Amino acid sequence: MPVPPTSPADRDETCRTGASPRDRGDACPGALRLHSAADGALARIRVPAGLLTDRQAELLAGLAGELGDGHLDLTSRGNLQLRGLPSDCGTVLGARLRAAGLLPSDAHERVRNVVASPLSGLDGSGHADVQAWARDLDRLLCTNPDITELSGRFLFGLDDGRGDVAALAPDVTLIAEEGGRAVLRYATGPAGLRIPAADAPQAAVLAAEHFLGTLRAHEATAWRVKDLAPQHRPSLGALADRLTEAGIRAEAVDVTPAVRAGGTAAVPAGGTAAVPTGGTAVCGALAVAGPASATEPGAVAGSRLVAGPASVAEPGVVAGPDGRCALSVTAPLGRLTVAQCRLLARTAAEAGTGELRVTPWRGIVVPGLTPAAAPARLAELADAGLVISPASPWHRAGACAGRPGCAKSLTDVRADAAAALTAALTDARPGGSRVLPVYWSGCERRCGHPSDGPWVDVLATADGYRVAVRTGAPDAAPSTAPHAVAPETARELAEAVTTARTTGTTTAPAAAAAAAPPPGTTRTT
Repeated sequence: MPVPPTSPADRDETCRTGASPRDRGDACPGALRLHSAADGALARIRVPAGLLTDRQAELLAGLAGELGDGHLDLTSRGNLQLRGLPSDCGTVLGARLRAAGLLPSDAHERVRNVVASPLSGLDGSGHADVQAWARDLDRLLCTNPDITELSGRFLFGLDDGRGDVAALAPDVTLIAEEGGRAVLRYATGPAGLRIPAADAPQAAVLAAEHFLGTLRAHEATAWRVKDLAPQHRPSLGALADRLTEAGIRAEAVDVTPAVRAGGTAAVPAGGTAAVPTGGTAVCGALAVAGPASATEPGAVAGSRLVAGPASVAEPGVVAGPDGRCALSVTAPLGRLTVAQCRLLARTAAEAGTGELRVTPWRGIVVPGLTPAAAPARLAELADAGLVISPASPWHRAGACAGRPGCAKSLTDVRADAAAALTAALTDARPGGSRVLPVYWSGCERRCGHPSDGPWVDVLATADGYRVAVRTGAPDAAPSTAPHAVAPETARELAEAVTTARTTGTTTAPAAAAAAAPPPGTTRTT
């Protein structure tokens, strides 16, 4: 059977082994199947919807300190990684994760890839609290023996209607809608199925099963929906029949994404037409292959799925309609130290609800604080080196593992990125959510780079770094000419990166808060 080609964008969470795709197959590591890296074994722990208790966070911090390199890596899917592990630690690691409730099913641990709107139910935006969906979906996945055939790359997305998760183009997305409804969509397809919100988790599992059935029908091998040729992608009509057989009423809907500048939100609009039993006749043409036609059955004009601009988990204090607050912070270059992780767990236990939410943007949200307690707690997190403001140059900045963790990297990109971002703290240029994300890569593979919207590509080469703005996959032509920078000149690199992050954007908001300090420094007031 054919093996889908790989692209740099597919490598967002996968450390490459050097083997060919045919030999390697689905090489995604897990908590039980460890990956061998230059700095030791790597374990990836799936955290559906990013939901952690304070006790689980404490356990992970302990594992990072006792078995790993003293850090927890946050991935672009809201999962967590431990690096520098002994190669023979799998038994101990698995036992401790099971005891903490982080490994409910050994057979399903790599397919529990679920991202969800991290501020859902906290800030008054969105149409539903999708955290309940996340728990139900995880339970259904872990009790389904057939779903283990999914690749470790297959991604479920739960969007509360604000568009933040839909913009990530998961393989199966549920988008909450007003009136107790939801829209089910494959990848970036222009069409979807409107279903009752109460049936959303079950419908997502059925959609994943339908994807697997499509693979078998075409004798194809694919890790994700986008890996299939358009003519082989799963039919929404057939899925509608499957949902009807399960007692779930489905309506065809034309979902036309309108992604805002920066790729931070998808704003679908659509209409509905009833899909009774035999729904193939109604919306069989609404496959994922191409744009829906206005004359297509079931693709009539209708209401917007997202009422306004998306609200993403920007760093800072997030006020809620119930009088409580949440703290949103990001980890510098996507890494938490043991001390930072323990501080977050303690903050959640002492001042919040005991819950933490890991975001797909390498951040952490701590819900349930009082407005009186929030400022002091946020300052404490800043003192620990966490990013607490969108004005910080560390905000939306990431890097691959680099040396010594990756043998293919040409340099220690994290150290170089940290030096450049520290130098950028003295820059007077504005920051904010409209400043482009920046990502440092140690080689052409660019593992972990942003997959949605424009971003600044800082690529290590034999002659130094190249800085360019890209609008899609890194193998596409850059939208700006690459700028060569010598690796030892942190100030020049900081200047080139800062220029690239503000070039081509619309008016960047003025910095309203002090930038967070770099890791390992003390914040002064």
